[in-house]
Amino acid sequence: MWGADKHRKADISQFSGKTTIIAQDAEIRGDLTFNGAVQIDGRVVGNIEAEEGLVRVSEHGYVEGIIKAPSVLVNGQVVGDVHAFEHLELDTKARINGDLHYRFLEMVMGAQISGQLHYLGGGEMLTSPLPLTQVTEE
Repeated sequence: MWGADKHRKADISQFSGKTTIIAQDAEIRGDLTFNGAVQIDGRVVGNIEAEEGLVRVSEHGYVEGIIKAPSVLVNGQVVGDVHAFEHLELDTKARINGDLHYRFLEMVMGAQISGQLHYLGGGEMLTSPLPLTQVTEE
């Protein structure tokens, strides 16, 4: 409605010409810093940081390291903390072993988290009182 566009989700198509794709059979060892978007279909062993942009870990993607970006979408596996300064989306096959820091969180049934949730609101970090170990369908 009136404020609906205020918190629009980032989409990889917004970053045309500034999108990097790490193919399913590729492996990168080392830190990755960029502005734009990165889609990880393969493996990244290292930290990923975007001052502006989007990190997308697809169903076959694997990241071992810390992710820091305004928007993060996960449908693969992440071993490390995730810092989404604006929007964090966890899809059905998301498997995260680390703490999540987010302003807006969207999680689909089936996503699994082994770590704590930390809400970033109003410039100060508020911590969720209970650690969340796993979200599963019953």
